Formats: sequence, structure tokens, C-alpha cells
Amino acid sequence: MSTVTTLPHPAETTDPVFEGAPQAMLVIDPASDRVLDANPAACRLFGYDRETLCATSVTDLHPQQRPDLIVFSQAVLQKGRWWTRSLSPRHATGRELKVEYVGAPFGSEGRLLLTATDLEELRRRNVDSEADYYVRGGLAEWQRVERFFRDIERENQLILSAAGEGIYGVNAEGKTTFVNPAAERMLGYAAEELVGQDIHSMVHHSHADGSHYPGHDCPIYGAFRDGHIHTVGDEVFWRKDGTSFWVEYTSTPIRDRGAVVGAVVVFRDVSLKREADEKLRAALEEVESLRQKLELENAYLQEEIRAESNHRGIIGTSAAIQSVLRQVELVAPTDATVLVTGESGTGKELIARAIHEASKRLDRPLIRVNCAAIPRELFESEFFGHVKGAFTGALRDRIGRFELANSGTLFLDEVGEIPLELQGKLLRVLQEGQFERVGEERTRNVDVRVIAATNRDLKSEVRKGRFREDLYFRLNVVPIESVPLRERRADIPLLAAHFLRGTGRKLKTEGLRLSEGDMRRLAGYDWPGNVRELENMIERAAILARDGRLRIELPDSARPLNAGPPAEDTSAPPLLTDADRKDRDRANITAALQSCGGRIFGPNGAATLLGVKPTTLASRIRVLGIDKSSLAETTGR
Repeated sequence: MSTVTTLPHPAETTDPVFEGAPQAMLVIDPASDRVLDANPAACRLFGYDRETLCATSVTDLHPQQRPDLIVFSQAVLQKGRWWTRSLSPRHATGRELKVEYVGAPFGSEGRLLLTATDLEELRRRNVDSEADYYVRGGLAEWQRVERFFRDIERENQLILSAAGEGIYGVNAEGKTTFVNPAAERMLGYAAEELVGQDIHSMVHHSHADGSHYPGHDCPIYGAFRDGHIHTVGDEVFWRKDGTSFWVEYTSTPIRDRGAVVGAVVVFRDVSLKREADEKLRAALEEVESLRQKLELENAYLQEEIRAESNHRGIIGTSAAIQSVLRQVELVAPTDATVLVTGESGTGKELIARAIHEASKRLDRPLIRVNCAAIPRELFESEFFGHVKGAFTGALRDRIGRFELANSGTLFLDEVGEIPLELQGKLLRVLQEGQFERVGEERTRNVDVRVIAATNRDLKSEVRKGRFREDLYFRLNVVPIESVPLRERRADIPLLAAHFLRGTGRKLKTEGLRLSEGDMRRLAGYDWPGNVRELENMIERAAILARDGRLRIELPDSARPLNAGPPAEDTSAPPLLTDADRKDRDRANITAALQSCGGRIFGPNGAATLLGVKPTTLASRIRVLGIDKSSLAETTGR
């Protein structure tokens, strides 16, 4: 069909049959896509006056149906007569018409006569005809029809009765029209108590929290107001006895001849399902809590691995260190509280770790708390944890250090920094093994072995009223003193060699060695910063090393920091006993052998490092009784 370029005019068909026919008739020209004429019945069906209808192209009357028009027109021309219900003309108001077209050739030149029947009108005539048939059939026919509808109603009632879901209907005014037995059982009402009543005000009047539920917000009524299906899964219905239960429901609109006349509601009791979901949610929250606890434990373990000391053992052979190790071996198998005292940098944390690793709690974490780094207002939360909303910023539950260390060991570093007002709570958990999270009334039990450390004189703090005496005695069950480095000078060469190897691995520098002169200078210094100061000085020397030579820079040429200004030294060097000299030589040679991997000969051997002949060094090793097979670091466990 081609596009119409000029307005057609009525063909002015004068046939009285055409003009007076009750059926809508159109004369069309498929080739020019023109409506040539239309009878009055067609004008009424399509909603146009005759002139407008004839000025409308066939394709405009049937928008987006051009292929179907071509197929229908060709079928009529080839077969002489054809019909279709696939074409839906557009009424003048814009609505789509359902019609049946019967077409036949009309005259010459390929014109067609189309007869259009309104299918909706045809359906209504069929219904009226059937009703007329039953009226003429008399009482017997009516009784047969009544029995037929009664059987249908009985079957419908059986279906409604057998349904496990609650089902009820409401009309467009919100009044109940029917209720099935399942709905009666769940709601506690008899059907006659609900039919004809506003069911929202009886079973759906309040939310789960008891607040009012306005009828205009009800999704059930919304179905017959907006014509859409509403599905809800988190509301409650109220029983006749005043109790409520959780429901899922679907409200579906009911239509009659295109108009919404009500809704049918299908609902089910999901209280058990919600209870199961709550239990599952609680279990998942517990799993999440355990996951967070494991993550925190892992974080603390990783922190321990990255701790400032890059070794886990206690290095040294001096009498002072051997005494500490013996104390560790004695106390580790017990659950006694240990108080480690000593200056900063002496390795108090290493002693705590050695106790933990030699204890029966080895397979549980060692949790470290630096009491000096915790803000005063967060001490209680850090130790015991808190619940969500306990204070501003508490966005979720948090596990405290005591709970995290349950069945393990808690190391309280700088314990003297704990605020006085919180020391009583710490004493309680140490004595009773019980605590409460901040913002929670539940009492929790915990099994923790506590090791405390401090560089303060806690006895003096007790006298000054800054530390509770009862807490001091509770912590000081087994005291261990971490001796300063100046009292274990024989260990300085071993420690220096160890730190140099670790620094070399970290900086990826090889071949750095400490000379005998370096060892003497290190051993002659007082080390107020103890082992930590020694480690830092070795690392600094390795960083500043040039051409494989270390640059050991001691304050004031290795003069002790607490000494006065330098003066001209006219005195003789300090006297050493023969035992002192042997201890010094033994430590120096041992450190050299360790730094060279036990090698004596060669350019990288200990003899070259010490500046002596290999045979001389071998002789000294035999005389001093040094065992080359046990040159590994001495580690306290």
C-alpha cells in the first residue's frame, strides 16, 4: 500500500443496502491505501464522521499493522472472499477495537468491500441469546442451569476448603465477600463474622509494633484502587483473641468487563519461618563474631611477627641471662601471674613471650596491650570490649583484649600507666575471672594468664597513692627482673652480631663485619637505652657503611652518657683478672665465628676478621674451650 498524498472524498455509494446495512461496511482501495467510502454503521463503530473516516488512510486506521493488511488484501483478491480477526482498528478515542473483517472484491480496479463485526457486541448478543433460550425452555431448563451453577459453586467451595493458605475476597468498598476455612482457623473468626465487614479494621488495623495502620495505606485495598498486584512479606494479621502473627500475602485485583470490582487475598502464617530465620541470623552473627575474633587474633599474631624485636629468642650466655632463663623455666608451666620489671629496652616482652611459649597455653595467642598507648577514656573498652551504641562512635560490638586472650596469655606492658579508677576492675577480672563489656549487663567468664611489665617502681607508686596495693600484690606473684645491658656486657658481641645479620638481610647488604676494635668499643659503653639502643646503633652503622666498612658512632667516643666532661686520661687502663680476660676473649671469638658462619680460614673467615693467623685462632679456640658445633643463638623457651 502506498502513502496517501491527497485527501480522498467519499465515493458517494448510493446503494440503499450499503447505506442502511446494520453492519459496518468500508470500501477500500489497497493499491492507493484509501478508504473510498463508509456506511453510517461504520462511522458509529469507528467513532468518525463519514468525511473524516474517508480522509483517513487504511494504514492510519490500523497503525503498525501494514503487513497484516497486505496479507489480508491479497487473500481476498485471490480467494474471492476471506475473513480475519488479526486486524484491530483504532477508534477515534484512541482505544483499540476487536473486530472480525469479512472481505470481498468490490467492482473493478482491485477495490474491496469490508464488513466489520464488533466482537464485544457479538459476545453480548450470544449471552443474551443463550439467556433467551433458557427462558423459552421453561422451568425445567432453568433448574438444569441452576444445578449446573450449583455444582460449579460446590467445586469452588471444595477447592477453597482444601487450600492450605488463607483466602478471602473484598469488594471495591473494602467489604469482605468470602472467607475460606483456612483463613477462619488462622484468624479465629467465623466466616459470617467477617463477610460484609471492613476486614482491614478487624485483622490488619495495626503494625507489628502496635502503631495504627491506616486503611488508605493498606496494600490489600491498594489492589482494587490502582489495579496492580501487591505482594507483602513483613506484616502481621491480628486474631480475634488480640494476638498477632506474621504473614506473607498477595492481593490480586478482580476485574469485570475491564473494571476493577475487588480483590482476592491469599495469605500464609510465616511465624515459624521468621523464628527459624531469626535463629539462623543469630547463628550467622555468632559465626561472624567468631570470624572477627579469629581475624583479630591473626592481626595480633602478625603484629607479634612484625614486632620491634626481629627475633623470638633471648640471646646471651652471661650469668644474668642464665638466671632469667632458669626463672622462666620454673614459672612457665604454672598459671601464676608474673611481673617483669626493668629498664626500657631490656627485653621484658621477650621474657613474656618466652614464658608463654614454654607454657601449656602455647597453642593459644599471646595478646599484647601497651597500656601507655591507650587513651584514658578507652581503657575499659580496650580491656573488656563494648556493645553497639554503648557510647558515641560504638557502631558495632567489639571484643576486648581479655576476651580475645581467653585460654591464652595477656601481656600488659607498662602496667603502671593504668588509671587508678580502672585498677579495681582489672583486679576483679584477675581474681574472679569475670567482666562485663561496656554497655552490657551480661557477665562473661574468662580464663587468662596475665604477665605484666613495667619500668616503674610500683612500690613507690603504691606509697604515693597512684597504684593500688592489692593490685600490686596480685600482679607481683612471681617477680622477674630484666637486667640492663651494662650488667651483661659479655652478651654484647653476640647481640651485635645477631643484629648485624638481621640488618644485612633487611638491607640486602652482604659482607659487613664487626672488628675486634668495634667489639671493644661496644662493650665499653654503658647503653642507657639497653638492647633497643644497641639494635638501632647497629642498623644505623649498617646504613652508613661504605665499601663494606661499618661506622660505629658512640656518643663521646664510647664514653658512658652519665659521665662528666672528658678530661685528660693519665690513669692506667682498668685491670682485668685472668677470668675476665678469658670471658672477654671467648665472647669476642664466639661473635666473630657466628658472623662468619663458623669459618676460620679464608678471606671471609673469622681469623681475617680478627686480624690474626688462622692457626693462632684455632689454638685460642681450643684453649678457651669454644665449641664450634654450638654457635647458634641461645634461645630461651
